[in-house]
Amino acid sequence: MTNIDDVARLAGVSTATVSRALRGLPTVSAATRRRVLAAAEQLDYAVSPSASRLAGGRTGTVAVVVPRITRWFFGTVVEAVEDILQQAGYDLLLYNLGGREQVRQRVLRTANLHKRVDAIMLVATPLRSADLTALTKLKLPGVTISSGTVVPGWPWVRIDDVRVARTATRHLLDLGHRRIAHISGDPDDELAYTTHLDRRRGYRDALRDAGIDPDPVLDVESQFTISGGTRATEELLRRGDPPTAIFAACDEMAMGAMTALRDAGLRVPQDVSVIGVDDHDLAGVLGLSTIAQPAAEQGRLATRILLDPLHGRALPTGSNPYLDTPGSPVILPTRLIVRESTAPPRAH
Repeated sequence: MTNIDDVARLAGVSTATVSRALRGLPTVSAATRRRVLAAAEQLDYAVSPSASRLAGGRTGTVAVVVPRITRWFFGTVVEAVEDILQQAGYDLLLYNLGGREQVRQRVLRTANLHKRVDAIMLVATPLRSADLTALTKLKLPGVTISSGTVVPGWPWVRIDDVRVARTATRHLLDLGHRRIAHISGDPDDELAYTTHLDRRRGYRDALRDAGIDPDPVLDVESQFTISGGTRATEELLRRGDPPTAIFAACDEMAMGAMTALRDAGLRVPQDVSVIGVDDHDLAGVLGLSTIAQPAAEQGRLATRILLDPLHGRALPTGSNPYLDTPGSPVILPTRLIVRESTAPPRAH
């Protein structure tokens, strides 16, 4: 029976090169890959992916941990990650924590990942000291995405959430709004662990720069969901003297805000302007002004950074336009998209 050694001899390469070529890994030149594929076809050899991985001491799998896969940001990131992993011949093992402490402990604080994966990606996953200790003991390469997830020694891909909030609030100020509300994440919601703090800080900084003292009455916390945005806006309206504009910490909250305003008989943007963050797939349909963040690009870039050490390559300084120095966070740019949901306030 033909084996991998026969293919290697016919192609004039090592068995390791045959394995990499047949798995589609990018570390093999196009010419060598063609030679290996021709030899395998001539010998009628079919590779067993699992066998070749185990022979090299690798699983060919990357673990990706997310808080809640049903949210737009996480689903978009994971889809992009899986696309790059498949191109490189890797499988994705998804862990959806879903707010369940037992799942968190099983994934992050036990040896659950040991010998099951070659690397770990944490997407906006809040970490505790016990989590960091357990991850360090695994001695696996890893990468994190989002502002609050930092593991010493791991590359880190994110956006600047403070700048995002400043840009959104500045847009409303430039339109002439002065009574600007902010609906933000609930600190008890695991998804809001640091993002809501950074975006609140940017919102308040922009107001102070314009000579406006932030009013706590105009700052309401809720979940990063459509229903959370609806509840937060309803609470704003109950407090009296409604704002002329709302900055929502994410597009889904902004959508909920628009629903609550409509149900209260208020028009967007004639009565209240609304802006969010993300550029959700539905933002354009709803005419929602937003700060677009490159969710898919964060996933793609983090995956490429993660694959380099798996292929025995160090990521050189300057190899990525967003990477300034080794160990520094990779901060991707965001952009303001103005649509129909924001306009100057009505003259009274």
